[in-house]
Amino acid sequence: MEISFEKFTKIKSDAESFYKTIGEVHCPYFNERITFNSKGLDHIKFKEWNKTRLIKDQYLRLKFLCLSPEIIKKSHTLQEFRESNNFERQKINSRWERRIITVKYYAFVAILNNIRLKIIIKEIEGGKKFFWSIYPYWKQRRNYDGRIKKALYEGDLETQ
Repeated sequence: MEISFEKFTKIKSDAESFYKTIGEVHCPYFNERITFNSKGLDHIKFKEWNKTRLIKDQYLRLKFLCLSPEIIKKSHTLQEFRESNNFERQKINSRWERRIITVKYYAFVAILNNIRLKIIIKEIEGGKKFFWSIYPYWKQRRNYDGRIKKALYEGDLETQ
């Protein structure tokens, strides 16, 4: 998938402008409000702190970002849950430090406008739940040479 720089820049600026207007959205599953803070937008643009995602990966996530509030508003059923102890960057005594802390990830899958999307909500121990990511829901397949490849699916549900 080849994306022109102009097309990417437009999608990115539109998505960033939209993201700043969201604030919070009520999620029926949690019966509480989910915050759209800078961490979620940073995660869409960066794989980890200070490491940018590929342009095509950013493009897909930014393109579908406008659907995330709608998906959260309609989410009544949790599809995936993961809890782990991760290193998280936290500001402590005016310094950024990486500390091990319990993190919970909640995933919701939805089909909107014939697109199957996955939303991730993140909760860091002692904090509020916030939007973490959105992406087309793909499966992983092995290539002929054994490498893992992301496969986007659409169409016949029998064959998926």
